[in-house]
Amino acid sequence: MTRFNLVLLLGVMASALYLVHIQYESRRLFVELEKAVAQSRKIDTDNERLQIEKRAQATPLRVEKLAKDRLQMHTTTPAITQYVTYKDKPLSHDVLAAGSAPASAAGVDTNTARDAAGAGIRRP
Repeated sequence: MTRFNLVLLLGVMASALYLVHIQYESRRLFVELEKAVAQSRKIDTDNERLQIEKRAQATPLRVEKLAKDRLQMHTTTPAITQYVTYKDKPLSHDVLAAGSAPASAAGVDTNTARDAAGAGIRRP
């Protein structure tokens, strides 16, 4: 009978130690999970802040200011706009910086000129 009691006591002790180990692991994993959730919230907050800053940097007024200051661009006026004609048909969307030759002959990229005209600004 004492052997049986000793075996039962060893079994209870082993299961108790296993239970303590499992509880410890559970707490450790819960702490890690909470840290990961907190880090996820921080990353989400940073992402939202950066998205707001990105939108603030891309405002039309800021882009126009940078175009004027850094690129020395200015808005177009009818006085400085020249229209290119091709086979006696005006192409109002092609704008040249100077000269009245066709865009390809003047060495001006028509896509760049068209983009500048669409933006309402051109290089002097």
